[in-house]
Amino acid sequence: MAEHCARLCVVIPAFNEEQMIKKAFHTIHGILSEHQIGHSFLFVDDGSADQTWTEIESLAAEHSNVRGICFSRNFGKEAAIHAGLTEAEEFDCCVVIDCDLQHPPETIVEMFRLWEEGYEIIEGVKSKRSAEAAINSLGARTFYSLMSRASGIEMRSASDFKLLDRKAVLTLVNIREKDAFFRALSFWIGYRTTQIEYEVQERTAGQSKWSVKSLTKYAIRNLTSFTSLPLQFGTAAGGICLLAALILGIVSITRKCSGRIVGVTALISFLLLLIGGIILISMGVIGYYLAKVYDEVRQRPVYIISKRTEREHVEEIV
Repeated sequence: MAEHCARLCVVIPAFNEEQMIKKAFHTIHGILSEHQIGHSFLFVDDGSADQTWTEIESLAAEHSNVRGICFSRNFGKEAAIHAGLTEAEEFDCCVVIDCDLQHPPETIVEMFRLWEEGYEIIEGVKSKRSAEAAINSLGARTFYSLMSRASGIEMRSASDFKLLDRKAVLTLVNIREKDAFFRALSFWIGYRTTQIEYEVQERTAGQSKWSVKSLTKYAIRNLTSFTSLPLQFGTAAGGICLLAALILGIVSITRKCSGRIVGVTALISFLLLLIGGIILISMGVIGYYLAKVYDEVRQRPVYIISKRTEREHVEEIV
């Protein structure tokens, strides 16, 4: 390994986090230095509209163990994580942590010690969520329940907070998916893995950048990128429709045999609407997957880096 490479690289995606850049750096840097863990920082500005990049440049100018890259526009958190791991693949290990410090930085020390014991992936799993809107909490539970059932991997407490050995990092960055789902793929690739629980902390500055709309889009994109389960919707819906038609047929025959009038028009209208709705939804799901195939075929880059901090080499800081 080259002499300028630190053992641990802290990868921090950031989007409109101007209030948290320096706070995150000083907090994490202080903890790792106290425990004599050699480390460097890589901030990834995901096309922020505020002064996030200015703050990153300022830190990089003051501290030799800080680098930064800036996207040409907002490409999303998954792209930011992928870019960070790609830029840091020469390090012995990398930890991905949110800039808002809701992932407790103290846990990095425990993760690093487990890595020293030989574990190649140390997953941070949530033991307790911070206070959040009921609809967001319900949506998160539903999404991860679906992902767990579809993938066969327990993901109900999964997060992006994890430490990866260089071997795992290289494997992840060489997966050429446009819509790669980081927290699921880190389970999927295998390697010697362990978990460590943490409590999600309250944000100390700024506001969450996730809205209900963005969370919904994020969930749909990642669910469809990691599993083909939604494509089975048409089959399941067809079975339900067949069962409903059978039940309605039996009811109609029973009513006819007993001399009662059967509302044929209403029954037919109901069946047509039911079948038509199922067909249209199924076509929509298939169309969505075809669009994703089209995106993969076009081979557009996952992200575009427009700026980098000037410092080329990162010194090991203990």
